[in-house]
Amino acid sequence: MRFAFTHARVLAPQGWLDDHAVLVADGRIAAVLPTPALDAADLPRRDLAGARLAPGFIDCQVNGGGDVLFNDAPDLATLERLAAAHARYGTCRFLPTLISSDAAHIAAAVAAVGAARGRVPAVLGLHLEGPFLASARRGVHDVAHFRTPEADFATGLDRLAPAVRLVTLAPECVPAGFIADLTARGVIVCAGHTAADYATLRAAAAQGVRGITHLYNAMSPLQSREPGVVGAALDDDALWCGVIVDGHHVHPAALRLALRAKPRGKLFLVTDAMPPVGGDATTFQLGGLRVHCRDGRCETDDGTLAGACLDMASAVRNAVAQLGLAEDEALRMASTYPADFLGLADQYGRIAPGAAADLVVLDEALAVRETWVGGERVFAVVTHQRSVG
Repeated sequence: MRFAFTHARVLAPQGWLDDHAVLVADGRIAAVLPTPALDAADLPRRDLAGARLAPGFIDCQVNGGGDVLFNDAPDLATLERLAAAHARYGTCRFLPTLISSDAAHIAAAVAAVGAARGRVPAVLGLHLEGPFLASARRGVHDVAHFRTPEADFATGLDRLAPAVRLVTLAPECVPAGFIADLTARGVIVCAGHTAADYATLRAAAAQGVRGITHLYNAMSPLQSREPGVVGAALDDDALWCGVIVDGHHVHPAALRLALRAKPRGKLFLVTDAMPPVGGDATTFQLGGLRVHCRDGRCETDDGTLAGACLDMASAVRNAVAQLGLAEDEALRMASTYPADFLGLADQYGRIAPGAAADLVVLDEALAVRETWVGGERVFAVVTHQRSVG
């Protein structure tokens, strides 16, 4: 199938292109060219009337959405529900995230992601956040599930190759050689929920740790004589950092400092989304804890943060309003940079020939009007565009 988006303001790798067309063929982007260049072409068109057309969002940390939690039911039906819920907010691809759990739940999550291949295109792979974490930085993770890796843990993840496999762990809680083994198998390793000191984190980076899960949260902080994980993350240009920009997890000033410290492109947006995102419920259960969504916060009865009531489109808008970023840079933090982090720059995160036709149509307020995955529309809010023969 060939068709074109026309009269769009296109976020191309080189920046905004006004009054441009994006030609889609067989689920991929075939060309980006000025709209008048299509005048003689006989193909269906979708006139966007000047709306913004950006690369589809990629979320590396989705715990829930649409009133379901992946931990509660790590199966194909849940993945379908998550994909539909987050498509409303421009997320075209994501990593379902399993919070620290037992071996049976991990096996079920692996099986679900394997079953999703070819059936839920939005699912890029699996993110295991735990269970190899530090009790001192547990957050809302259940310490009853914390343990050292089983002998067959890594081989179990091999079943998902070549899908993305991301593991968040505390470097001080795994045996020597474990990080290097995961990395050699193509697993992306991030440090998170860790009490490691600066030296330990730097050593883990040398062994293969590629990134930091939700920078600043659930990790040893930056201090004058002990830089901690935060200091190591900001000091190492090679490390990628996911950030939750909801105004609750991290003060905007701290995020602005991180933006100045890190090379451009090394910070990317994540939602850490919980069931209320794209759903109706404002209360849910996380293990034995009751969690409430109040004033944009997901918190337990005692006020502990438990994931986020955040969608990716809101994260983009927050990055503009709270961090002072230009719209194009905020949009790249939701698309281009996570694709780069995952090693998928040749397939996703860009409106360029050869990339998947994952696209989000946004209005002037950066509200999502349409979401397209592989050239198929999966969400539309109102028919403000017009189609022509």
